[in-house]
Amino acid sequence: MTAPAGRHRATAARLVPDPRGRNGTRPAGGSGATPAGGGGTDGGESVRRSARSGALGLAGAAVSGLFGFLLTVVVTRGFGTAGSGAFFALVGVITVAGALCCLGADTGLIWALPRWRDRGVRILMVALVPPLLASVLLAGAVAAAAGALAPRLLPDAGGDGVVLLRLVAAALPVAVAMTLLLAAVRAVRPIRHYVAVQFLLLPISRPVLVGAVALAGAGLVAAAIGWLVPVAVAVLVCAAMLVPALRGAGGARPDGTDWRRFWGFASARAASAAIDAASMWVGVLLTAALAGQSEAGVFGAVGRYVLAGQLAMQGLRVAVAPQLSALLGAGRRADAAAVHRQTTTWVIVLSWPVYLLLAFFAPGFLRLFGSGFTAGTGALTVLAVAMLVNVGLGNVQTLLLMSGASRIHLAAAAAGLAVTLGGGIALIPRYGALGAALAWAGGIVVENVSAALAARRVIGEPLLSAALVRTALGVGAAVCAVGAAVAVPAGRGVLPLLVAVGVLALGAGGALAVPGVRRRVTGVVATLRPRPGAVSENREGR
Repeated sequence: MTAPAGRHRATAARLVPDPRGRNGTRPAGGSGATPAGGGGTDGGESVRRSARSGALGLAGAAVSGLFGFLLTVVVTRGFGTAGSGAFFALVGVITVAGALCCLGADTGLIWALPRWRDRGVRILMVALVPPLLASVLLAGAVAAAAGALAPRLLPDAGGDGVVLLRLVAAALPVAVAMTLLLAAVRAVRPIRHYVAVQFLLLPISRPVLVGAVALAGAGLVAAAIGWLVPVAVAVLVCAAMLVPALRGAGGARPDGTDWRRFWGFASARAASAAIDAASMWVGVLLTAALAGQSEAGVFGAVGRYVLAGQLAMQGLRVAVAPQLSALLGAGRRADAAAVHRQTTTWVIVLSWPVYLLLAFFAPGFLRLFGSGFTAGTGALTVLAVAMLVNVGLGNVQTLLLMSGASRIHLAAAAAGLAVTLGGGIALIPRYGALGAALAWAGGIVVENVSAALAARRVIGEPLLSAALVRTALGVGAAVCAVGAAVAVPAGRGVLPLLVAVGVLALGAGGALAVPGVRRRVTGVVATLRPRPGAVSENREGR
């Protein structure tokens, strides 16, 4: 699905330096634009902007990951395996329920607003009403059924289980509103605004509040409140950010065209968004129901490391999704593929070492949560290997979605979830957290390989390159050599982990002394500096 011709496409055009040197800038989709499929100055500026936005997204993701890890330490140390299992199950319920209620509108906003900025207020109204109504209805149903659901989802929580589920029900509409407003901020404001809320406000405040609860010995209900309070604050902050960006942007009531165009894209995304959210949390919920809260706590701790390894991919996805939407909406598929290849290379360099270290030294990582969590060693090793596939293929799901192929993405996501659910039901009763990890790993591989093959057909441009493959082989070989050299004689505990990290850090420093490597790094850093005359798609210097 591409943007229609005329004024809506014009709003998606960004300004780039004019190679002819006349007025300094020109519309990317206007006269003299590089043809779709061409590279040229437009393609170079696309890659440069993805570098600048990606750097900020990566920095925010790093902070988010640090404080997300701190939150997990607070929960696991403060509440043990059973208590942390209940906490992670609670997070799983609100995550999956929130994704269901969003109906795909969050991705719809990121896809639509860069294309039709002049109708921004109308699009936002169209996007908000159905999800908020759905969240209110589901919240009422969860509150009414809390007494029956609590013994199944939170079997070891006692009387607190009903209170926790009703608390989730009360917070659900607020969480949905936050998700949608954050998506709008991501689409129309400079990336630093999104980073400030998603990667700073939420992750920093949560361990502080939950940690205070744990120190006070106030219990799981108070801890859940501490986790949810920042959501309400984020709603207010996002609303304030959107007012200046959308002032005067199509303030009339939305018409039938707005509804059909937006929900024609988002409706297919509704199911796949819920599937994406369920990919990890369905494992936590199934493990809690089929193997008990202690096993769920172990699996939740394992999942924290798996998600932490995705921070580079998440940070780059946040940065480039609106840009990919604008490029693909203008028919510039070659430029979009170039941005994808570049970001995939960065993700491999930053994330493969993390996952390989997780596989080699899983017991050392899990011991940081407490001795009871080392039972998840096998689960963490399995998932770390599976995530190499996910990272190695890059953000192919985002590429599919921003091209308008949401139904194809849905098929890939559904296939992955089917493997995760079927495998979980078969394996969790016997193998606990390891069974959940095997099921999730199978789902990860199926979904990502399917999405990558589909994205290659939809975009019509190569998504891998010889340079990308060489980078992956080099990174993988170096980390595997160090990991094996340390783990085989010294074991997989905390001290060998620290030794391996130190050796890799020294190796990275030595690589920077090689002139060729240093030139490439310098070139990447140069792309992070804004270029005169380049104005971003959102007109505010993203």
